Amino acid sequence: MWPKLPQVYLQDSFRSRFIRMSLPAPPRLVDLAGQSLLKDQALAIAALEVLPMELFPPLFTAAFAGRYSETLKAMVQAWPFACLPLGALMKEQQPHQEIFQAALDGLDVLLAQEPRPRRWKLQVLDLRKNAHQDFWTVWSGTRASIYSLLEPEVAQPVKKRRKVDSCRPGPKQTLAPVEVLIDLCLKEGTPDESLAYLIRKVKQGKGLLHLCCKKLKIFAMPMQNIKKILKMVQLDSIQDLEVNCTWKLSTLGKFAPHLGQMGNLRRLLLSHIHMSAHSTPTKEEQCVSQFTSQFLRLHYLEELYLDSISFLKDRLDQVLSCLKTPLETLSITNCLLSESDLTHLSQHLNVSQLKDLGLSGVSLTCMSAGPLQVLIQRASATLQDLDLDECGIMDSQFSAILPALSHCSQLMTFSFCGNPISMAVLEDLLHHTVGLSKLSHVLYPAPLESYEDVRGTLHLGRLAHLHARLKQMLQELGRPGMVWFSANPCPHCGDRTFYDPEPILCPCYMPV
Repeated sequence: MWPKLPQVYLQDSFRSRFIRMSLPAPPRLVDLAGQSLLKDQALAIAALEVLPMELFPPLFTAAFAGRYSETLKAMVQAWPFACLPLGALMKEQQPHQEIFQAALDGLDVLLAQEPRPRRWKLQVLDLRKNAHQDFWTVWSGTRASIYSLLEPEVAQPVKKRRKVDSCRPGPKQTLAPVEVLIDLCLKEGTPDESLAYLIRKVKQGKGLLHLCCKKLKIFAMPMQNIKKILKMVQLDSIQDLEVNCTWKLSTLGKFAPHLGQMGNLRRLLLSHIHMSAHSTPTKEEQCVSQFTSQFLRLHYLEELYLDSISFLKDRLDQVLSCLKTPLETLSITNCLLSESDLTHLSQHLNVSQLKDLGLSGVSLTCMSAGPLQVLIQRASATLQDLDLDECGIMDSQFSAILPALSHCSQLMTFSFCGNPISMAVLEDLLHHTVGLSKLSHVLYPAPLESYEDVRGTLHLGRLAHLHARLKQMLQELGRPGMVWFSANPCPHCGDRTFYDPEPILCPCYMPV
């Protein structure tokens, strides 16, 4: 048997262990060495020639935190990895203009050297803030072993690896240029000093510095300024484009040639394009053709979002006929469409990979339900998310699409708020979709029976009763986990209010 320890000994042992756990971890030897080295920048720079590659990341982090610009400039030139993820170190709340400029100055010196430095490995300077978040923590020892970055990548075939996504040590490189990765957001307001400095360096680089942008967002900015910036960007690097501008159709026509050069575009969002009252039909058609013809060059487009586009009516076939690949997402919202548009959509859209379909805000009240039924039926094998909010769909139209909905075996979410639907049709919907095993969330409008009058005054008691009835039906049919929410505009602020059965998620809601 183990000897019984005195109570005082146990208390002291517990107390000392608690104190040890409460104290901060002592600094690591590598951190102390880095801090000591940085006290003499000249010595630190001279040591880079013999510094082991494993010590570069922690030393760089310390130099960045201490704003040792000259050391950082030298470390960029001697960086022993293919990628330097500088953006992951930069925080919005911290001034980093000086550090940013030092890194670019280091690139200048590096690219100007002939012959190339013996240890030069740098191929990519990544300025994206949300990329390579784990790189610095891994090398600092706060995550997995630093040697995990030295292991060869086996998750993908070699032919599919992209150098811009790797921060592992790379083979010796003698080829220029160096790529600078950045996510761009172009908008009016306070000048972006970092972007201006970067553009200037790209101009001065004479082709040795390539500005690459995976995500590009354009807000209100004069077209001439947009063109000046895009002239410096490798447009085929853009994969995600959002144009959130209130543009005239003629302005979109001027932008169209740039879109056509984005050959690797995967996602396109275009919003608020309106036609000028003074434009002639011939000019309008010319601008539309100039825009839609660019889709012929977008061989990898997967997601297309069109919001508040005034020229779509009677021209949707012109857009769809130019698509070269099947879409995974098609969202047409707050647009005027004709029945011929919807018919063309249902018959000619390649739906072999369609997962997300949105027609929110597209008025279907006066249209036949046939085209929508055909579209849903054709996409039933792959469709996962369906949004028919605010479409003005009536009971008869909704009933017509229910058989097609019942075949959507992959459907996970279905939202059709803002449509005048009766409780009887909702119950019919439940019976048609209860067998869809993947359907987990349904957002439905308050049934017509839950309104007090024609002005749309909602009777919360009636709505709660009808919601409880739907939940009871789900329970009886063996699908208690399927979530049904009623969502309607808040009477005070207009934002969507959810009822389950009480109002939630609307802070301004005040019960009468």
